[in-house]
Amino acid sequence: MIIIFAVFLLSLLVITAVAIVRAKDLFVAVMLTSIFSLLMAANFFILDAADVALTEAAVGAGITTVIFLCALALTDDREKPREGGRWITYGTVGVLALLIIYATFDKPRLGDPDAPVHQHVAPWYIEKTAEYIDIPNVVTAILGSFRGYDTLGEVFVVFAACIGVLFILGVKPARKPQIKEQSLGLRHHLIPQVVGRFLIPFIILFGLYVQFHGEYGPGGGFQAGAIVATGVILYALLEGETAALLAIPRGVLLGMVAGGALLYGGVGVLCIIKGGSFLEYSVLAADPIFGQHMGILFIEAGVGMAVCGALLSIYHAFASRENFS
Repeated sequence: MIIIFAVFLLSLLVITAVAIVRAKDLFVAVMLTSIFSLLMAANFFILDAADVALTEAAVGAGITTVIFLCALALTDDREKPREGGRWITYGTVGVLALLIIYATFDKPRLGDPDAPVHQHVAPWYIEKTAEYIDIPNVVTAILGSFRGYDTLGEVFVVFAACIGVLFILGVKPARKPQIKEQSLGLRHHLIPQVVGRFLIPFIILFGLYVQFHGEYGPGGGFQAGAIVATGVILYALLEGETAALLAIPRGVLLGMVAGGALLYGGVGVLCIIKGGSFLEYSVLAADPIFGQHMGILFIEAGVGMAVCGALLSIYHAFASRENFS
Protein backbone atom coordinates (compact mmCIF):
# COMPACT_ATOMS: atom_id res chain seq x y z
CA MET A 1 0.00 0.00 0.00
CA ILE A 2 2.87 2.37 0.87
CA ILE A 3 4.52 1.60 -2.48
CA ILE A 4 1.32 2.49 -4.33
CA PHE A 5 1.05 5.77 -2.42
CA ALA A 6 4.72 6.53 -3.10
CA VAL A 7 4.27 5.93 -6.83
CA PHE A 8 1.21 8.19 -6.73
CA LEU A 9 3.24 10.97 -5.07
CA LEU A 10 6.09 10.56 -7.54
CA SER A 11 3.60 10.82 -10.40
CA LEU A 12 2.24 14.03 -8.92
CA LEU A 13 5.81 15.34 -8.63
CA VAL A 14 6.44 14.76 -12.33
CA ILE A 15 3.13 16.36 -13.30
CA THR A 16 3.79 19.36 -11.04
CA ALA A 17 7.34 19.79 -12.37
CA VAL A 18 6.11 19.81 -15.96
CA ALA A 19 3.38 22.30 -15.02
CA ILE A 20 5.99 24.60 -13.41
CA VAL A 21 8.09 24.60 -16.57
CA ARG A 22 5.07 25.18 -18.80
CA ALA A 23 3.50 27.93 -16.68
CA LYS A 24 3.66 31.40 -18.19
CA ASP A 25 2.12 33.15 -15.21
CA LEU A 26 4.90 33.49 -12.59
CA PHE A 27 2.44 33.57 -9.69
CA VAL A 28 1.06 30.20 -10.82
CA ALA A 29 4.63 28.89 -11.13
CA VAL A 30 5.41 29.97 -7.55
CA MET A 31 2.29 28.29 -6.20
CA LEU A 32 3.12 25.10 -8.10
CA THR A 33 6.64 25.23 -6.68
CA SER A 34 5.15 25.34 -3.18
CA ILE A 35 2.98 22.32 -4.01
CA PHE A 36 6.07 20.53 -5.33
CA SER A 37 7.84 21.15 -2.01
CA LEU A 38 4.89 19.77 -0.04
CA LEU A 39 4.91 16.64 -2.19
CA MET A 40 8.65 16.27 -1.63
CA ALA A 41 8.12 16.59 2.13
CA ALA A 42 5.52 13.81 1.97
CA ASN A 43 7.97 11.62 0.04
CA PHE A 44 10.66 12.23 2.65
CA PHE A 45 8.26 11.14 5.40
CA ILE A 46 7.51 7.95 3.50
CA LEU A 47 11.25 7.31 3.29
CA ASP A 48 11.52 7.79 7.11
CA ALA A 49 13.59 10.97 6.64
CA ALA A 50 11.49 13.02 9.04
CA ASP A 51 14.27 15.55 9.72
CA VAL A 52 14.57 16.39 6.03
CA ALA A 53 10.78 16.43 5.63
CA LEU A 54 10.40 19.05 8.36
CA THR A 55 13.00 21.27 6.72
CA GLU A 56 11.47 20.86 3.26
CA ALA A 57 7.99 21.71 4.51
CA ALA A 58 9.10 24.76 6.50
CA VAL A 59 11.66 26.16 4.06
CA GLY A 60 10.56 24.88 0.66
CA ALA A 61 6.78 25.17 0.98
CA GLY A 62 6.76 27.99 3.52
CA ILE A 63 9.54 30.55 3.64
CA THR A 64 10.81 30.10 0.09
CA THR A 65 7.32 30.58 -1.30
CA VAL A 66 6.93 33.85 0.59
CA ILE A 67 10.33 35.09 -0.60
CA PHE A 68 9.43 34.16 -4.19
CA LEU A 69 6.21 36.15 -3.86
CA CYS A 70 8.16 39.12 -2.48
CA ALA A 71 10.55 38.90 -5.42
CA LEU A 72 7.61 38.55 -7.82
CA ALA A 73 6.18 41.81 -6.50
CA LEU A 74 9.31 43.53 -7.85
CA THR A 75 8.93 42.10 -11.37
CA ASP A 76 6.30 41.46 -14.00
CA ASP A 77 3.80 38.72 -13.28
CA ARG A 78 4.29 36.96 -16.61
CA GLU A 79 7.33 35.38 -18.22
CA LYS A 80 8.79 37.37 -21.09
CA PRO A 81 8.83 35.46 -24.41
CA ARG A 82 12.22 34.32 -25.57
CA GLU A 83 13.21 33.86 -29.18
CA GLY A 84 15.44 30.94 -30.15
CA GLY A 85 17.77 28.83 -28.04
CA ARG A 86 15.07 26.44 -26.86
CA TRP A 87 16.48 23.41 -28.64
CA ILE A 88 19.78 23.84 -26.82
CA THR A 89 17.88 23.92 -23.53
CA TYR A 90 15.80 20.87 -24.42
CA GLY A 91 18.88 18.99 -25.54
CA THR A 92 20.81 19.79 -22.36
CA VAL A 93 17.93 18.74 -20.13
CA GLY A 94 17.40 15.55 -22.16
CA VAL A 95 21.07 14.51 -21.96
CA LEU A 96 21.22 15.18 -18.22
CA ALA A 97 17.99 13.23 -17.66
CA LEU A 98 19.37 10.23 -19.56
CA LEU A 99 22.63 10.35 -17.57
CA ILE A 100 20.74 10.48 -14.26
CA ILE A 101 18.48 7.59 -15.29
CA TYR A 102 21.51 5.57 -16.37
CA ALA A 103 23.24 6.28 -13.03
CA THR A 104 20.25 4.93 -11.11
CA PHE A 105 20.79 1.45 -12.59
CA ASP A 106 23.92 1.08 -10.45
CA LYS A 107 22.24 2.20 -7.24
CA PRO A 108 21.46 -0.34 -4.48
CA ARG A 109 17.82 -1.25 -3.97
CA LEU A 110 16.01 1.05 -1.51
CA GLY A 111 16.47 -0.35 2.00
CA ASP A 112 18.88 -3.05 0.84
CA PRO A 113 20.78 -4.24 3.95
CA ASP A 114 23.68 -5.30 1.75
CA ALA A 115 24.22 -1.78 0.36
CA PRO A 116 27.79 -0.50 0.91
CA VAL A 117 26.69 2.25 3.30
CA HIS A 118 25.05 -0.34 5.55
CA GLN A 119 28.18 -2.45 5.62
CA HIS A 120 30.64 0.23 6.69
CA VAL A 121 29.48 3.60 8.05
CA ALA A 122 25.93 3.06 9.30
CA PRO A 123 26.65 0.06 11.61
CA TRP A 124 29.48 1.97 13.30
CA TYR A 125 27.27 5.00 13.95
CA ILE A 126 24.44 2.85 15.30
CA GLU A 127 26.80 0.92 17.57
CA LYS A 128 28.90 3.80 18.86
CA THR A 129 26.17 6.41 19.37
CA ALA A 130 24.83 4.61 22.45
CA GLU A 131 28.37 4.19 23.80
CA TYR A 132 29.81 7.66 23.15
CA ILE A 133 26.79 9.96 23.22
CA ASP A 134 23.81 7.95 24.52
CA ILE A 135 20.97 9.69 22.68
CA PRO A 136 18.21 7.93 20.73
CA ASN A 137 18.38 10.11 17.60
CA VAL A 138 21.40 8.86 15.68
CA VAL A 139 20.94 11.61 13.05
CA THR A 140 21.46 14.32 15.68
CA ALA A 141 24.51 12.49 17.02
CA ILE A 142 26.03 12.30 13.54
CA LEU A 143 25.36 15.90 12.55
CA GLY A 144 26.14 17.47 15.92
CA SER A 145 29.04 15.37 17.17
CA PHE A 146 30.57 12.83 14.81
CA ARG A 147 30.36 15.25 11.86
CA GLY A 148 30.38 18.48 13.83
CA TYR A 149 32.91 20.08 11.47
CA ASP A 150 30.52 19.63 8.52
CA THR A 151 27.63 21.19 10.40
CA LEU A 152 29.83 24.10 11.48
CA GLY A 153 30.68 24.69 7.84
CA GLU A 154 26.98 24.68 6.95
CA VAL A 155 26.29 27.29 9.62
CA PHE A 156 28.94 29.59 8.16
CA VAL A 157 27.51 28.97 4.68
CA VAL A 158 24.14 30.20 6.00
CA PHE A 159 25.89 33.20 7.55
CA ALA A 160 27.71 34.01 4.30
CA ALA A 161 24.54 33.58 2.23
CA CYS A 162 22.64 35.97 4.49
CA ILE A 163 25.36 38.62 4.30
CA GLY A 164 25.58 38.17 0.54
CA VAL A 165 21.83 38.69 0.03
CA LEU A 166 21.87 41.80 2.22
CA PHE A 167 24.79 43.25 0.24
CA ILE A 168 23.11 42.51 -3.09
CA LEU A 169 19.81 44.08 -2.09
CA GLY A 170 21.53 47.00 -0.35
CA VAL A 171 19.46 46.76 2.81
CA LYS A 172 20.88 48.59 5.82
CA PRO A 173 19.57 48.16 9.37
CA ALA A 174 17.25 51.02 10.20
CA ARG A 175 17.22 52.51 13.69
CA LYS A 176 13.52 53.15 13.60
CA PRO A 177 11.27 51.41 11.05
CA GLN A 178 9.25 53.79 8.92
CA ILE A 179 5.54 53.04 8.80
CA LYS A 180 4.39 52.61 5.23
CA GLU A 181 0.97 52.03 3.78
CA GLN A 182 2.07 48.74 2.25
CA SER A 183 3.48 47.49 5.58
CA LEU A 184 0.07 47.15 7.20
CA GLY A 185 -0.21 43.47 6.29
CA LEU A 186 -3.58 41.72 6.25
CA ARG A 187 -5.12 43.64 9.13
CA HIS A 188 -8.37 44.23 7.25
CA HIS A 189 -8.86 40.56 6.32
CA LEU A 190 -10.77 38.84 9.11
CA ILE A 191 -10.29 35.15 8.30
CA PRO A 192 -6.47 35.29 7.83
CA GLN A 193 -6.21 37.36 11.01
CA VAL A 194 -8.21 34.91 13.13
CA VAL A 195 -6.60 31.77 11.73
CA GLY A 196 -3.09 33.26 11.71
CA ARG A 197 -3.23 34.57 15.27
CA PHE A 198 -4.44 31.16 16.39
CA LEU A 199 -1.64 29.31 14.59
CA ILE A 200 1.36 31.53 15.37
CA PRO A 201 1.75 30.50 19.06
CA PHE A 202 1.55 26.81 18.12
CA ILE A 203 4.10 27.27 15.32
CA ILE A 204 6.56 28.93 17.70
CA LEU A 205 5.89 26.31 20.38
CA PHE A 206 6.44 23.51 17.89
CA GLY A 207 9.68 25.16 16.78
CA LEU A 208 10.93 25.25 20.37
CA TYR A 209 9.90 21.61 20.81
CA VAL A 210 11.84 20.60 17.71
CA GLN A 211 14.84 22.63 18.95
CA PHE A 212 15.10 21.04 22.38
CA HIS A 213 13.78 17.59 21.51
CA GLY A 214 16.18 16.96 18.65
CA GLU A 215 18.19 14.48 20.72
CA TYR A 216 15.17 12.22 21.15
CA GLY A 217 13.19 12.64 17.92
CA PRO A 218 13.28 14.24 14.47
CA GLY A 219 14.44 17.82 14.56
CA GLY A 220 17.27 20.05 15.67
CA GLY A 221 18.57 23.54 15.07
CA PHE A 222 18.04 23.73 11.31
CA GLN A 223 14.44 22.57 11.44
CA ALA A 224 13.62 24.62 14.55
CA GLY A 225 15.11 27.82 13.11
CA ALA A 226 13.09 27.40 9.91
CA ILE A 227 9.85 26.69 11.80
CA VAL A 228 10.24 29.68 14.14
CA ALA A 229 11.08 31.90 11.17
CA THR A 230 7.89 30.68 9.49
CA GLY A 231 5.85 31.79 12.50
CA VAL A 232 7.46 35.22 12.56
CA ILE A 233 6.97 35.67 8.80
CA LEU A 234 3.30 34.76 9.22
CA TYR A 235 3.08 37.46 11.89
CA ALA A 236 4.71 39.93 9.47
CA LEU A 237 2.20 39.03 6.76
CA LEU A 238 -0.72 39.51 9.15
CA GLU A 239 0.38 42.62 11.05
CA GLY A 240 2.75 44.19 8.55
CA GLU A 241 6.52 44.34 8.27
CA THR A 242 6.71 47.35 10.59
CA ALA A 243 5.13 45.42 13.45
CA ALA A 244 7.44 42.46 12.83
CA LEU A 245 10.52 44.70 12.86
CA LEU A 246 9.37 46.35 16.07
CA ALA A 247 9.04 42.89 17.64
CA ILE A 248 12.43 41.67 16.35
CA PRO A 249 14.55 44.51 14.88
CA ARG A 250 17.02 43.92 12.07
CA GLY A 251 19.93 44.47 14.44
CA VAL A 252 18.70 41.59 16.60
CA LEU A 253 18.32 39.38 13.54
CA LEU A 254 21.86 40.09 12.37
CA GLY A 255 23.03 39.46 15.92
CA MET A 256 21.30 36.07 15.82
CA VAL A 257 23.04 35.15 12.57
CA ALA A 258 26.50 36.16 13.76
CA GLY A 259 25.88 35.04 17.35
CA GLY A 260 24.72 31.59 16.27
CA ALA A 261 27.87 31.02 14.23
CA LEU A 262 30.07 32.38 17.02
CA LEU A 263 28.29 30.24 19.62
CA TYR A 264 28.98 27.11 17.59
CA GLY A 265 32.63 28.03 17.08
CA GLY A 266 32.92 29.18 20.70
CA VAL A 267 31.90 25.73 21.93
CA GLY A 268 34.75 24.27 19.89
CA VAL A 269 37.24 26.77 21.34
CA LEU A 270 36.00 25.99 24.85
CA CYS A 271 36.67 22.32 24.19
CA ILE A 272 40.29 23.20 23.34
CA ILE A 273 40.61 25.32 26.50
CA LYS A 274 39.31 22.36 28.53
CA GLY A 275 42.10 20.18 27.15
CA GLY A 276 40.35 18.41 24.29
CA SER A 277 40.19 18.77 20.54
CA PHE A 278 38.01 21.24 18.67
CA LEU A 279 34.33 20.25 19.13
CA GLU A 280 35.27 17.35 21.42
CA TYR A 281 32.30 17.84 23.75
CA SER A 282 33.21 15.03 26.16
CA VAL A 283 35.72 17.33 27.93
CA LEU A 284 33.02 19.87 28.85
CA ALA A 285 31.97 17.90 31.95
CA ALA A 286 33.36 15.29 34.32
CA ASP A 287 31.01 12.75 32.75
CA PRO A 288 31.91 12.46 29.03
CA ILE A 289 28.32 11.52 28.13
CA PHE A 290 26.93 14.59 29.89
CA GLY A 291 29.59 16.71 28.17
CA GLN A 292 28.39 15.40 24.80
CA HIS A 293 24.80 16.32 25.72
CA MET A 294 25.85 19.84 26.74
CA GLY A 295 27.90 20.38 23.60
CA ILE A 296 25.12 19.22 21.27
CA LEU A 297 22.58 21.37 23.12
CA PHE A 298 24.70 24.52 22.72
CA ILE A 299 25.71 23.99 19.10
CA GLU A 300 22.12 23.17 18.12
CA ALA A 301 21.06 26.43 19.78
CA GLY A 302 23.65 28.24 17.66
CA VAL A 303 22.37 26.54 14.51
CA GLY A 304 18.78 27.49 15.33
CA MET A 305 19.72 31.12 15.97
CA ALA A 306 21.72 31.42 12.74
CA VAL A 307 19.09 29.80 10.53
CA CYS A 308 16.18 31.75 12.03
CA GLY A 309 18.04 35.06 11.86
CA ALA A 310 19.22 34.45 8.29
CA LEU A 311 15.79 33.49 6.94
CA LEU A 312 14.09 36.48 8.58
CA SER A 313 16.82 38.87 7.43
CA ILE A 314 16.46 37.67 3.84
CA TYR A 315 12.67 37.99 4.03
CA HIS A 316 12.86 41.57 5.34
CA ALA A 317 15.47 42.38 2.71
CA PHE A 318 12.93 41.60 -0.01
CA ALA A 319 9.90 42.99 1.82
CA SER A 320 11.52 46.37 2.55
CA ARG A 321 12.31 47.24 -1.06
CA GLU A 322 11.05 50.72 -1.97
CA ASN A 323 8.85 49.50 -4.80
CA PHE A 324 7.56 46.46 -2.93
CA SER A 325 3.77 46.31 -2.89
